Amino acid sequence: MSSPVQAEKANTAAASAAPAGMRSEVAHRWSKFTAAEVTALKDKDDLIAQVQSKYSIERAQALTEVDAFAKGRSL
Repeated sequence: MSSPVQAEKANTAAASAAPAGMRSEVAHRWSKFTAAEVTALKDKDDLIAQVQSKYSIERAQALTEVDAFAKGRSL
């Protein structure tokens, strides 16, 4: 049986791994983003705003693209 500290470290590591993978996919999907910009993303709304800005598109189009990409995943 693991200690509460070990369990917390495992949970933290698992939580950190998922966003890193998602951020890698974001960087691959929207290649105009720098690594620092991808790392700085806070949430889906932030991603939408950044896609809109970087690609000079309307917010509705950015929302559609991000929704299609995310499909229920969170950043």
